[in-house]
Formats: sequence, C-alpha cells, structure tokens
Amino acid sequence: QVQLVESGGGLVQTGGSLRLSCAASGSLSRINTMGWYRQAPGKQRELVATMTTGGSTNYADSVKGRFTISRDNAKNTVDLQMNSLKPEDTAVYYCNLGHIITGPSGSRYLEVWGQGTLVTVSS
Repeated sequence: QVQLVESGGGLVQTGGSLRLSCAASGSLSRINTMGWYRQAPGKQRELVATMTTGGSTNYADSVKGRFTISRDNAKNTVDLQMNSLKPEDTAVYYCNLGHIITGPSGSRYLEVWGQGTLVTVSS
C-alpha cells in the first residue's frame, strides 16, 4: 500500500514562511498527480496546488504568487513553499497522490491522502 507522510507544518506570524514536504512510499504504480490540499475548521477541503508528472501546475487563486509547488518524480516527493502567509492560510494541509492501479478487471484511478500537517498563521 502507498503511504504519504507530511512534514514542515508549524506556527508562524503573518508574513512568515513555511516549507511543507511530502514523501510517498510503498507499492506505487503510475503516478499522475501529486499536490496539496487544505482544510480549515468547519470548511471543506480545497485544492492548494498540484503538479502532474509532466510538470504542469495548478494553483488556487488565493495562493498564486505566494506558494510554489515543486516535485521530484524520481523520489516521489512533493514540496510546498509558502511565503507571505496570512491568517486565512491556517489549516491542516494534506498531501495528495493520484495514480493508476491495473488489475484483472482493468485499471482504476486511486487517490491517496496523507494524515495532514497543521499550519497556523497568527496575527
């Protein structure tokens, strides 16, 4: 089975920076996308940034210009550099991986989630 482990969360003041890291391990098949989502208390989980194997990125409008996603396909890791943090960025950040599983009945797309790392931005 695939496991994702996040690290790098913490408490910072407004305007500060954090770097989140995620490492995937286990039985990995063809990986399409890795990225980051976040969930604030009482809110739905939302996309922050993703990157395909080919390097295409997708950012939430709220983080464009402040966050940068990077990925190492060989290591199956993905990082998120977060700058100019705002209180609105406070959330649990989850690493996400999507890959293809092939079996006797065909293939299916499997989403894998990490346990999350807490980012708190104080005023």
